[in-house]
Amino acid sequence: MAACAVLTAGCTARVDAKDLPGLYRNDETGGEIQLDSDGTFTATALSTDSHSDPADFHGQWEFFESSADDFVYLNIEERGIGEVSGVQLYARGGGKVAFSAPDGSWSLVLTKSPEK
Repeated sequence: MAACAVLTAGCTARVDAKDLPGLYRNDETGGEIQLDSDGTFTATALSTDSHSDPADFHGQWEFFESSADDFVYLNIEERGIGEVSGVQLYARGGGKVAFSAPDGSWSLVLTKSPEK
């Protein structure tokens, strides 16, 4: 555990794919993403990087376990030529997911809403 405190970037909580489906929200921006158990997702008012305006999009999601960071790959449907059609959403554990820049200069953390 001490190593995690020093090397935070390489020590993320393990995530179980079956725990991922649900609604995740950022209260500051109002952006949210719904990951459904059938592998589809719907995002509302989300920025996926520091250079994009909030947008609505949908598509398919797939979970990938990695030795560095577990992530959800979002395959965005109906994107035009020249637009990014796939984005990584990092699974942080503890009911949190995040879009983030590789150099750590920007991130948008979303927290899982309690089940109703």
